[in-house]
Amino acid sequence: MPTYPNNFTNRIAVITGGGGELGSAFAEGLLSAGLRVAILDLDGAKAAEIAQRLGQMFEPEIIGMQCDVLDQASIAHADGQIVERLGDPDFLINCAGGNNPAATSSAEQIAPDLSNMEDSFFGIDMEGFRQTVDLNLLGTVLPCKVMGKRLAAKGGGAIVNISSMNAYRPLTRIPAYSAGKSAVTNFTEWLAVHLAPTQVRVNAIAPGFFLTEQLKYLAFEEDGSLTERYQKVLGNTPMGRFGEPEELVGTLLYLLSDQSKFVTGVIIPVDGGFNAFSGV
Repeated sequence: MPTYPNNFTNRIAVITGGGGELGSAFAEGLLSAGLRVAILDLDGAKAAEIAQRLGQMFEPEIIGMQCDVLDQASIAHADGQIVERLGDPDFLINCAGGNNPAATSSAEQIAPDLSNMEDSFFGIDMEGFRQTVDLNLLGTVLPCKVMGKRLAAKGGGAIVNISSMNAYRPLTRIPAYSAGKSAVTNFTEWLAVHLAPTQVRVNAIAPGFFLTEQLKYLAFEEDGSLTERYQKVLGNTPMGRFGEPEELVGTLLYLLSDQSKFVTGVIIPVDGGFNAFSGV
């Protein structure tokens, strides 16, 4: 019977989008498991602040720095700083992503008489659509291209991308985000096959609905009651609640650990049963 010792001590993980609530929860979980961590975020000051706060709580070293995941030169610069300050990374977690309000339709469906054309898909700003797809897809592809090359050269390690429930079943009103996350799922599977000879594993987590500040703003009315849209969300989540960011950490640690060393090209839902529920 194999044993599963902690294989994280002195190993190094990089988190893009580490200034967000999911990214910072990942950083805390990785530090608690003994990893050293580099937080990258477009907001460098926020990344540095989170690194300083978490650095006071945990023994492993953590650094935070500015990085634009849509700029290959910016990623390469951050990569060089990480190697200089921490060493060669072992893991990459691509947490940068999100939706642009300009890429969102006001209407869930177009009216039969076409009276709401501007509130439908036909009124969506194409620049906002492009920015959303780029952030989610290219914001995953480019870090994999720059930092994944280093993992491949080492002959091991793991990449974990963040997909979404939208990759399984697109939600109404957010076509660009759904398309971008679907592309992340497909790219994860493609890269897993491509890198398999190097023993670099590539997987993804598909979160359901988690209580981030962005979700709180969209999910709750001023009086604290759920919006109609998020009443539907909970009605289709068998566990009957939203997730908490720290509830993603166990899946992340599994995908980084030797316990999953024969696992690659998979997307794991962490969703309270949302994806499994047919609605009846």
